[in-house]
Formats: sequence, structure tokens, C-alpha cells
Amino acid sequence: MPTISSRAAGLLALIGAALPAAAQQEQVQALPAVTVTANKQSQVLEHVPASVSAFDGEDLQAAGVDSLEGVARMTPGFTFQASGQSGLQPPVMRGLTANVIGFSSSVALVVDGVPTLRGQGFDDNLLGIERVEVLRGPQATLYGRNAEAGAVSIVTRQPGNDPYAVVSAELGSRDKRALRFDASHALVKDTLYLGVAGELFRQDGFVDNAFKGGKEDDRERRNGRLALRWTPGERTDATLRYAQREYRDAGSLWGSVSAPRATVRSGTDSWNDSTARTVSLDIAHEVAPDLNLRSITANNEFTDRIKQDIDFMPADLLHVSRDHHFRTLSQEFRLEGRVGPAQWLAGFYADRDDHDLSFGQKIPLGSTTTSATQKGHSAALFTHWIVPLAERWTVTAGARIERNEVRFALAGEREQSRAWTRFSPKVALQYQWRQDAQVYASVADGFRAGGFNAFAPEAYRRYQPERVRSFELGVKGRLLARRLRYGVAAYVMDVRDMQVQQIGLPGQMFLTNAASARPVGIDAELQYLLGSGWQLQAALGLNRTRFREFRDGANDFKGKHNPLAPDITGHLGVRYDAPQGWYAQAHLSGASKVYLDAANTYGRAGYGVVNLLAGYTFGRTELSAYVHNATNKQYDTVGFLNGVATIYSPPRELGVRLTWRM
Repeated sequence: MPTISSRAAGLLALIGAALPAAAQQEQVQALPAVTVTANKQSQVLEHVPASVSAFDGEDLQAAGVDSLEGVARMTPGFTFQASGQSGLQPPVMRGLTANVIGFSSSVALVVDGVPTLRGQGFDDNLLGIERVEVLRGPQATLYGRNAEAGAVSIVTRQPGNDPYAVVSAELGSRDKRALRFDASHALVKDTLYLGVAGELFRQDGFVDNAFKGGKEDDRERRNGRLALRWTPGERTDATLRYAQREYRDAGSLWGSVSAPRATVRSGTDSWNDSTARTVSLDIAHEVAPDLNLRSITANNEFTDRIKQDIDFMPADLLHVSRDHHFRTLSQEFRLEGRVGPAQWLAGFYADRDDHDLSFGQKIPLGSTTTSATQKGHSAALFTHWIVPLAERWTVTAGARIERNEVRFALAGEREQSRAWTRFSPKVALQYQWRQDAQVYASVADGFRAGGFNAFAPEAYRRYQPERVRSFELGVKGRLLARRLRYGVAAYVMDVRDMQVQQIGLPGQMFLTNAASARPVGIDAELQYLLGSGWQLQAALGLNRTRFREFRDGANDFKGKHNPLAPDITGHLGVRYDAPQGWYAQAHLSGASKVYLDAANTYGRAGYGVVNLLAGYTFGRTELSAYVHNATNKQYDTVGFLNGVATIYSPPRELGVRLTWRM
């Protein structure tokens, strides 16, 4: 079976045939300038000497993208590891993966300045957002540990004087029902504002339980955001935010590798009862002209509660359970200003982790439950400078020194501790070779924290930090009267003390610093306004990550693929907005084959998925219809848990959405 079905290819070829004619018609205005805060300082997108993708919140809403997975599909070199469990979404970027069992990630998720540094809770429903920025390459200088491959920054919409409201209701396949809303209003004009957003979602599963009857994997979630903004004067802006996500699902999208597809015979109840909560206070104050202070205080919690059958049979022979409670209290202060033409930023960051961990396992001989605590704290000083050297030359430089300490104890045992101090520099040289074109070269360091394997034997209990040095060369800009925006970056990374996830029996996993690697690749993307309502968007990520050296006992995995990292990711999207108010779009996205283990025995085949959307806007109301996975492509992950389970890909889904805007 080809990677991308012939039906999908034919559909896109038909759309592509219409583009030249459209391009010959009247041309539309230029793409708008995009301002990002990727470096925690406002810059025009093309002036940032790094590989950055920026997505406007309204554009994502118009395209029907309401999840981080949807953002990843449109971003080169960015995917997620399949887990089949809501709320557990480990990111993969530039060949580096998340270490779920080590509670660390290679990519940081930052929502309104509040970080999530684990695969657990690495999720967002994109409610009420202003924009999403995806930074590729090490971001340790500004974001610290566990941002060694990149960072995803989400900025939510600030409430203001103008009233705002959007409400949408959705019906779809498998009795899907969803309601989303986002609204804000001034409580006291020019002084106090309130914003609220929420989501209710339910959908029946598609995995049949042949023993108990019905579906095994029903989905339900409840999400909400609240923002209370206070502007007592022109120089001060303070926002108190609260966000909560609740996952109330049945079983994971799992089944036996030997069973018929999407069928289990389970007699054991499986469920996911996980919750994420974040509260933060964000204060910005203009100390003096060109001198601004920012303070972000946050408490970020995620409760990972799950029980999952893994024998998929009537008798309860094998199951696993988790009851993890992750808490991170963080504080960041940063001061930014100007010295002549140079922009500078200096800051202090500190956090404290307090995690309660409980892992349960049922085997034919009995049940075991292991409890532990993992605590830690970090402190860092960082700075970042953007300095024009001449008319066309600019240097961007930064550094961070960070101290991390981790303490771990199994229930009833003595506490163990480890600590590290890391220095993470970054420097980039940029040349503006024409008005709308930049070329840059950069070198940056990053690292992933070390720690303890919470539920592994004592011999495998400790592992060291993972270190990365990245070299990048890129070009970006706009062409064709600013109707085309492009960016291309080539990179090579040196990864040392590579943390590798080892899997023994189901539930027995641990990390070791067993390998080194040298990922190399290219990220490319473009956005093109062809004219008369036509838009084209494309992204391509090429990455080659192989073990440079990796010995595990008698096994030598040199030259093998890093698990879970695809060599190719791609996206092609076409949209037409008619003057009469109707629109249509087609998105094709996919990835090449990935492996699940160091021996490259198990994996997921390459795939391409087509999503279609069409709608009509009349007044303040919009009616749309969509088809997700239009060709009903199957791209299951086969051999999860060392050959035990299959993670099923979702089937074709049809739906309609009604949206009202104030």
C-alpha cells in the first residue's frame, strides 16, 4: 500500500490544476507582517534568526484546528508520539523525543509564560488563543532545561474594552457532540476586564469490546479558561489566569497485536481520569521609557490517573495503573530595554517540583503498587541581546546558567539526591541581503535534565543529563510583492549522553545514558497568496537521527533509527475563500515510518492523511462541514510495550459545525 493513497493524490492534483488559473486573476494584497515573541522580545517573524512557525489564532479557528496535534501537522519537523491516551502527548522535534518515564521532554510547552516540561500534560485545547509559535532548535538560553529541541509558545487573547464573543456547536461521527465558547467584556472601562472560554466534548469510541459489548474507548473532556485583567494606569498591566482541563475517558486506543483490528475481549474496566490545572499572575510594568519589567508567578499541576488492561481478555491477568500528581511552582522576573539601537533582556527564573508517584501492576501471580516522591528545584540567570553591527548585520547572543537539584525516594526508603549546573550559550549572526530577505547562522546549546528511574531496579536507578549542541544555517523572507513568505533552515546537532528508553516486561521501563547521535536535517515552509481568494501553505521536515554509538549488553544498535522519530514530515494545504462568503480547503499531512525500539523491530508505517473542510458565512453566523481522514487511512502503531499492544489510529470522521460571532 502506498504511503499516500491514490485517492488523496488525485484530490490534490485536481485542486492544484485550478491554481494556475486562479493565480492569473486579480492579485490580492500582501501577507501581513507577523510579530512574534519567540525570544521573549517582540520581533518581526522574518527578523528572528531561528526556525520559527507562527500561527494566528483566528486563522487556526478558520481552518478548524483546535488542538496541538493539528498545529504539529502543519509544522515541519514536529510530531507527537502515539500514546492512545488523552493528556499524554509526548512531543518529537528534530529527531529528539520525550522521555515519558523520566517525566521530562525535549520540547517545552509555554502557555502565557507558564512552562510544562513533561509529556504528561503536554496538551492544549487552543481555546481563546491569539497565536501559537513553534521554535525549532535548542531554546535552553531562554526556556531552560527540557527545551533542547525546541519550544511551543501559546499566547491567549487578552480581554479589553471591546466586547468579544464566539460560540460554536458541533455534531459528528460516533455521536460526537462539542460546544466551545470564548467571550470577554470590560467590567470597568479602561481598568478591569474579564475573559472566559470553555469546551464540552463527548464522543463514542471505535474499539469494540467483544466480551462486554459496546465500545471500549469513549472520550469526554471539559476545559475552561478564565482571565481577569487589571490596568490601573498606562504603565501597568496585570492578568490573573486560571485554566483547567479534565479528561474523563474510557480505555486507551489499545488492543492486542494478535487480535482483529480495533477489537478487544476485555473483562477489566479501563479508564482515564486525568486533570490539569494552572493558575498564574502575569504583571507587566513600564519602569521607564524603554525599560520594562515582567513578572510571571504560576502553579502548574497535572494529575495523571489511569487504569489500562493490557491482556485484553476476559480474565484480569495483566493491567497497569498510574496515579501521579505533578506540581510545579515557578517564578520568572525579566527586565528588558534598549541601549542605543540594541535590545537587551535579563532575567531570573526559579521553580520547585513536588511530585507524588504511584504505579500499579497486575500480573498472573499477584498485584504490586509502588509509591515514590520526586522533588526538586532549579534556579537560573539568563540574558539575551539583539545588537545591530552595521546597516545589514545583526548579532543575537544569549546565555543562561542554571542549577538543578532532584531528590527521589521510594516509599519507606532513604531519599537520594542529584544536582547539576549547566551553562547554555547561544549566538546567531544575521545578514539582511535584501529588504525582505535574511540569512543567518547560529550555534546553540541545550540539555535535558537527569534524574531517577522511579520504578526501575536500583542498578538502573540514575541517569545523567542529555547534552545537545546545534549548528543551524537558514534563510527567510518574503517574495512576489510580499505575497509569499518562506523559511528554510539546515541543521546538524551533536547529542551526547543520550537518554534512551529501555523496555523490559510490560510496565518495566527505564532510562540509560547509553547512546550518542548526530541528527541532521532541513526544515522548510511557505505561505503563498495566489490571488482571488486562493491560499497555499506547505511544510516539509527532513531529519536523519541514527545512533552513532549504542551498546546494550551484547546488542550493538549503532546506525539504528532513534525510536519514534520520523525521517520525513510534510504538510500541504490549499484554501479558497469566495467573495460570496463560502470557502473550501484541503489539507494533506503525514510522516514516514517510525520505530518503537532501539532494535527497530516494532513501529508504525508511514502515512498520509487528508482533511477536508467547506463552509458558508452569512452575517455573524458560519456553517461548516468537515471530513477528517477522508480516505480512512490506517496508521496503527504496532508493537507498543515491547511487542504486546497496538495503538489504533482514528478512523474517518464527518461532522458539521455552527459558529456565531459577535
